[in-house]
Amino acid sequence: MTSFVSDYSNKLILAPMVRISTLPMRLLALRYGADIVYCEEVIDFKILATTRYENKILGTVEYISSDETVVFRTCPEEKGKVVFQMGTSDAQRALKAAKKVENDVSAIDINMGCPKEFSIKGGMGAALLTKPDKVKDILTTLVNGLSIPVTCKIRLLPKLEDTLALVKMIEGTGVAAIAVHGRLKEERPRHKNRNHIIKIIAESVNIPVIANGGSKEMRTYDAIATFLQETGCTSTMIARQAEWNPTIFRKEGKLPLLDVCKEYVTVALQYNNVHTNIKYCVLNMMHEDMDLEEGQRMLATASQEDISDIWGLRQYFQDLKASWKKKEMELFNTKIEITVTNTQDGAVESVEMPVRYLKKDYPLGISAKQRVFEWTRRKKLPRPDYKTVEREGDRYFMSVVTLGSIKYKSSFWEKSKSIAEQNAAIVASIVLDIDDGRKPGSSEMTEAVVAKWRELYRVKISWDNISQKKNESSSSLCDQNHRVSEDILGCKIYVLQRKHKISETDNVTDLNGIGSKRKCDDFEEGGEQNSQNDNEDSQSEQVSDNKKEPG
Repeated sequence: MTSFVSDYSNKLILAPMVRISTLPMRLLALRYGADIVYCEEVIDFKILATTRYENKILGTVEYISSDETVVFRTCPEEKGKVVFQMGTSDAQRALKAAKKVENDVSAIDINMGCPKEFSIKGGMGAALLTKPDKVKDILTTLVNGLSIPVTCKIRLLPKLEDTLALVKMIEGTGVAAIAVHGRLKEERPRHKNRNHIIKIIAESVNIPVIANGGSKEMRTYDAIATFLQETGCTSTMIARQAEWNPTIFRKEGKLPLLDVCKEYVTVALQYNNVHTNIKYCVLNMMHEDMDLEEGQRMLATASQEDISDIWGLRQYFQDLKASWKKKEMELFNTKIEITVTNTQDGAVESVEMPVRYLKKDYPLGISAKQRVFEWTRRKKLPRPDYKTVEREGDRYFMSVVTLGSIKYKSSFWEKSKSIAEQNAAIVASIVLDIDDGRKPGSSEMTEAVVAKWRELYRVKISWDNISQKKNESSSSLCDQNHRVSEDILGCKIYVLQRKHKISETDNVTDLNGIGSKRKCDDFEEGGEQNSQNDNEDSQSEQVSDNKKEPG
């Protein structure tokens, strides 16, 4: 099977719709009979700012922004059938963006019909209709630069001859098909679709024309044939009728709405779609039936769990989360990378681990940073020194805490500076064997890192006077493949590597993908709590600092 759309003739197509044409709706449309599915429009700038991530837990490929939002997600089920619609106003930028997703989609479509203000002001969408030279440049550049088909979607111009000239020019760029919405850019669904103009266009070119704009007329599967006959096309792109009930593509006729909603929610939960998008799509499907109990209950939902309850899918979702957690831990255990760096003379310089602070893992008023601070006070040592850097571009933070001469840091970048500092404190607590206050069994991932650390290394801390023990300690450890750090605080930290060394692992970027996406409820809830409690840790430290020093 080819991985691209080889023919646009005789096809039923799900239209690109903002917030609707995400993976769950696309899959449902394909299962009910659609031949091709378009994703919602993605602006070129937006896709260029994402990171490609292979989600082995969900079995998907995702393009994720710096704030961890999934901008585009696809899966093998839609391979060869998914078209990536892009908003652009620049040929070279469009090509760069298209090349980024080229191997994960089946075709690229350029939106030249969107009448929304944000598109028009950006020189995209319907703004391109009156800029034929730019249209030609964009489409020609993409056709010549890509290995997959290129199409575009347009609206009508006020004058027929201008519309025909535009589509003739577009055909000459080498695109595989043209989708035509039979309204002007100023018109909305209440205005009549100009089916006869679409027919004239279809007769004037030699490439497939995809008729669009007929949702008012295509209320049943049988009505699709009538619309195609009136437009003179063999393919149609369906928007609102599919949004309201994707079983419009079903030859046998539409299924009951509540059954379709439940099926949609099932697929959406399977792919861990965010609850806000699930809610939006279901409410749109139920737009004429909001008096039903399910509709009223959907209005009040605030989580995936709430939604699963309404549709009798609570146990299904719990089982899904359990399976995700199991896969996540299996993957995490194979990707744990602990890095111990040395100075030129062999002393330990820094320790880095893939750990992350989750507020929900700690009792109220307790944090890793607080516990490390209290540890230094009990030992009558200088307080921990945190140095935090901000990453250019996304303003994420990474912190390094120095205790004596050793620096400790996590592999993860965080939205919050205080969370980045907590991450570093956890690393220090693991190496120095400090109880960081976590609730028992609260973080399987942190426990996995602790286990890996103890498997690979063992630590001995000596609080004896360095000058008295230096020669004795050095000689006793010289045959044990040791790394020694002589701490300026008056203690020694011996980090002794065990016989087996750290195996080669995937890079930190891949590891960060597993942890930072927070696929399971533990991470999702932790993220919410972290954002709400960024200031608690500094307050806790101040309170602790005012307490009587422990003996």
